Amino acid sequence: MKNADLHIETFVDRTFGENALVLSTSGGDGPPIAWVVDPSFPPQPDAVVSYLRRHDIRLERIIITHGHGDHIAGIDRIAEAHPEAVLHVAEEDRHMLTDAEANLSAPFGVSLVVRTPVGDTLEPGRTLTLGRTNWRVLDTSGHSPGGRSLYCPEAGVVVVGDALFAGSIGRTDFPGSDHHRLIDNIRRNLLTLPPETVVYSGHGPTTTIGNERKFNPFLSE
Repeated sequence: MKNADLHIETFVDRTFGENALVLSTSGGDGPPIAWVVDPSFPPQPDAVVSYLRRHDIRLERIIITHGHGDHIAGIDRIAEAHPEAVLHVAEEDRHMLTDAEANLSAPFGVSLVVRTPVGDTLEPGRTLTLGRTNWRVLDTSGHSPGGRSLYCPEAGVVVVGDALFAGSIGRTDFPGSDHHRLIDNIRRNLLTLPPETVVYSGHGPTTTIGNERKFNPFLSE
């Protein structure tokens, strides 16, 4: 990474293979500070809480790239251990946190409802600061109505949720999905990033913007 002060730790959910991320950086004179992105089903959030405790990391934010069940299931567990952390989600996906049909957990017999209140919404163009790194909120909706990505130019990293995968894109056959919107947002807001930018997806391995420009069959002209 361009910025050695940033560390990204990935925790993979056993059921859906979903990637929760801990983005952490030094806290100056205090403990390291972090964000948790998309915590999923147990035992993944317990592993995240243990990691934060073990490394004496202060959690500032819980950031949700989109409101599907496998990306929100661990919110309450993380918030219970870190009540000071602010929960962020796009306004368009806010209702999904408390609607089991909308977050797609009901069809699996889970009926997932998040109790933690949303503290702030993710508006495209906004910049969030983690230590000495700045993260720009990008509109990558289409897989869900309020899909968001976070781009850090200093670190050369973009966190994309389920918008873009190595060699694939997010599904658009769900209620509220829009295939053309997703493709347009990927081309407009992700493929325009520097080719060496490392892509952290919600499932599967990391990739780069350059690789997806060249090889992703869903994005060919």
